[in-house]
Amino acid sequence: MENKKICSRADIPVEDTWALEDMFANDELWEQELETVKDDQEKLVFYAGKLASGAEMLYDFLTLVEQVNVKLGNIGNYCIRKSDQDTRDSHAQAMVGKYSSYTTAIRAASSFETPEIMAISDETMEQFYKDFPKLERFRRYLTDMRRMKAHSLSAAEERLLAASREMADAPTSIFGAFNNADITFPDAIDSQGNTHPLTKGSFVPLQKNPDRQLRKDAYEKLYDTCGNFRNTSAAMLNAQGKQLKFYADARHYASALDASLDRTNVPTSVYHNLIEAVHQNLPKLHRYMKLRKKLMGLDELHVYDIYMPILADLDKQIPFAEAKETVYEGLAPLGDDYRAIIKEGFENRWIDVYENPGKRGGAYSAGARVHPYVLLNYNGGLTGQFTLAHEMGHAAHSYLSNKTQNPIDSNYVIFVAEVASTCNEALVMEYLLSKTTDKKERAYLINHFLEKFRTTLCRQTMFAEFERFMGDVVNKGGTLTADMLCAEYKRLNELYYGPDLVVDDRIALEWARIPHFYYNYYVFQYATGYSAAIALSRQILEEGEPAVKRYLNFLSSGRSKSPIELLKDAGVDMTTPAPVNDALALFGELLDEMERLMED
Repeated sequence: MENKKICSRADIPVEDTWALEDMFANDELWEQELETVKDDQEKLVFYAGKLASGAEMLYDFLTLVEQVNVKLGNIGNYCIRKSDQDTRDSHAQAMVGKYSSYTTAIRAASSFETPEIMAISDETMEQFYKDFPKLERFRRYLTDMRRMKAHSLSAAEERLLAASREMADAPTSIFGAFNNADITFPDAIDSQGNTHPLTKGSFVPLQKNPDRQLRKDAYEKLYDTCGNFRNTSAAMLNAQGKQLKFYADARHYASALDASLDRTNVPTSVYHNLIEAVHQNLPKLHRYMKLRKKLMGLDELHVYDIYMPILADLDKQIPFAEAKETVYEGLAPLGDDYRAIIKEGFENRWIDVYENPGKRGGAYSAGARVHPYVLLNYNGGLTGQFTLAHEMGHAAHSYLSNKTQNPIDSNYVIFVAEVASTCNEALVMEYLLSKTTDKKERAYLINHFLEKFRTTLCRQTMFAEFERFMGDVVNKGGTLTADMLCAEYKRLNELYYGPDLVVDDRIALEWARIPHFYYNYYVFQYATGYSAAIALSRQILEEGEPAVKRYLNFLSSGRSKSPIELLKDAGVDMTTPAPVNDALALFGELLDEMERLMED
């Protein structure tokens, strides 16, 4: 299967597909379960106006909410997974549409929940816990909701804001249609005169092609095309910034950044500390660019050169069975109990392994209650092997949280989501490095590791800094223009990559094609998650069992505490710059070794 031949889904062995029947044996049973949601709507509406009447009434309502959410989770997981395995399946698309409609109806039926719970006084709520001790089961949920009381509005105002959401989502929707469907690019031409289709999906693979002329032509044509729409792109981002400011102002936040991070209970100081810590370590990234330029034998290092693997000739095909074995062995430091979860996933069809026509691209893990589901498009190579390790980290995190926590407390927040996945990758990398005695192979692995630091920690922090800049402009009443955005984006590239990278006017347009700038201060969490994961992986390797115990407790904790508290319990304090500095210290050590290996 690793020969990159794309088989029809019917020709893929069943053991290499995920077991959707573990949720519902067939579509008919799914339909029957979906129909019961109508009754749930009526049950929820019954509690409107009654939540403050007594502890038992509140407990009964929250129990129902929890049960309905579990049901909707199962229903949604089944139809969305079914749709993703073949996006051309119109029946599956219709199932997703029905699920979405029912979910919207449930939200409408329970829209009274937040205003009514917020209206209960602190004294009354504490009396509720005394009067009906079972309500303690929901204390974390209620406390987390009520901490945002100062930013909640009246029922009428909440309804008005909710009604405005579809309109407010227009910038994201318009960008999605423009970026995914409307914008097209001319073919790229290689050094032999051959043409290559250039799309947003093919661009990165083309940037990794050994043919430098092809890389250059793809780079220039993509950004020249983006430049043709620079003012439209700036208008979309400006509209996005304005709507974020509107909601932040409406809820009495100082800025959209404050509003965004408050949702997951993360201090804004974490955001600012990340940027400052990366700034202090930028000389290491500059050294890496200088080394890349030297090893590639280039007089000038351009942006279209930095994705090209330095030792690409060592890349090899890795059969999926071998990738599973390597990942399993590499996770030995986490102990047999953890690896038993990984093995269960490998052997019991948690994973949809191979690409098939119509299958959603990329990779992900979805934490269904029955067990996680992992989507891959595995085609061999070191990157594919690490993607497997990454997604199984997410899967183990979801599995342990679902198994240990009540459903209402099991869904961990995005701030910690990338920790388990990246920790898996770091441990597998250390395992591979410990096995090799070949200097060139070791350099190849280290280069892969260095690229993870560059793209996940440094590049995402640069994105976060650019997002902070845009927010500051809008927060002060300014307007985002194409010239302003290009000037700042070019400045940041020069700052982050240093004097050995040619930062031209084309890369200054990259902001126009980055969907994450519509995700509302999302990207910084890739960098913080990576830093936390590196710190935890080092503790696991150095301390052994005590660190493993803390880490597994973290994976089992869901959202039972704030994300900052959960990571502190695991051994990482993200309110300080230390984890970022420590991660980048490792980046420096790897860079030192890479320089030594390539001098021999």
